[in-house]
Amino acid sequence: MIDQKVVISNDLHTDLQTFLSGMKYDKVFILTDTNTYEKCYPVVKDIPVLKEAPVITIQAGDTYKNIDQLSAIWLRLSNEGATRNSLLVNLGGGMITDIGGFAGATFKRGLRTVNIPTTLMASVDAAVGGKTGINFNGLKNEIGSFYAPACVFIDCEFLRTLDRDNILSGYAEMIKHALISSMETYLSVMLFDLDQQMDYSFLNKLVAQSVAVKERIVAEDPREQGIRKALNFGHTIGHAYESLSFRKNMPLLHGHAVAAGLVSELYLSHKRCGFPMDQLRQVVQYIKEYYPAFVFDCKDYEDLYELMTHDKKNEGGIINFTLLAKVGEVHINQEVSKELILESLDFYRENFGV
Repeated sequence: MIDQKVVISNDLHTDLQTFLSGMKYDKVFILTDTNTYEKCYPVVKDIPVLKEAPVITIQAGDTYKNIDQLSAIWLRLSNEGATRNSLLVNLGGGMITDIGGFAGATFKRGLRTVNIPTTLMASVDAAVGGKTGINFNGLKNEIGSFYAPACVFIDCEFLRTLDRDNILSGYAEMIKHALISSMETYLSVMLFDLDQQMDYSFLNKLVAQSVAVKERIVAEDPREQGIRKALNFGHTIGHAYESLSFRKNMPLLHGHAVAAGLVSELYLSHKRCGFPMDQLRQVVQYIKEYYPAFVFDCKDYEDLYELMTHDKKNEGGIINFTLLAKVGEVHINQEVSKELILESLDFYRENFGV
């Protein structure tokens, strides 16, 4: 059972102090990366319950979400006397909440964690829902576990520290949540103007709405046996795009890869489940307006297909898709022919001019 509390905070100092003061633990540790140590740790370091907490800092970037960095976290926890009654506060983006959550799940067979996401991606996706893990053998999130944090504190003030690419990265997950939810949610997300004069107060409302979509689905299916697979929409092909981008030394941010994956998987949804072409075109136009194109060619198709065969939703060697018949109507466990999958890659390249 995934049992976690999510707080949309307007006063992080007070909310965090109150929550942690009510917990029993022998030691508290803070995990950051090199970016969040500089930009985000100063926001929380003066909170009384965190003033004496040792800070563990690892290299920033998804390429460092690996066994070596995980081992470094374990080593610090071990050398500084952490026990299963200790608490690990993960302060950072999805990379930190993923690897920190997995460190928490495995050290002494489990110590408690608290997530403070500092990116839009982590706020609406990685930090919520209890999935943890690391990349391994060139594959995204190949090793991991379900391990819910005791609490997730979401404060959109951290989003002001983000560059535009990272805002866009997280927003791709919000588009996904909208597509699998309802027409009302879909319209609110698709009408938001991602320009330079971003309305952060309204974005905060959209974040709360997006988190509620994920919480509802996770509560219904905590271990991804059924409807939680809806949250993987756009990710089967999106993860393949992301992995290929690293192979080609042109790394995509996770959400940028998901945005590309949404385009291809909406095409599959149209061909396989009848998703309306006018809405497909609407999403394609929105993503074209804001997201850079991922450049690949037909010589990459076999590599992309091979990467999809490693997707964790697959069963019996069959690539398993989540597809949509319309906004909010999800069909999980959809088998798609290789020919149609490759056609969806063509559709992306034709629409993005690559």
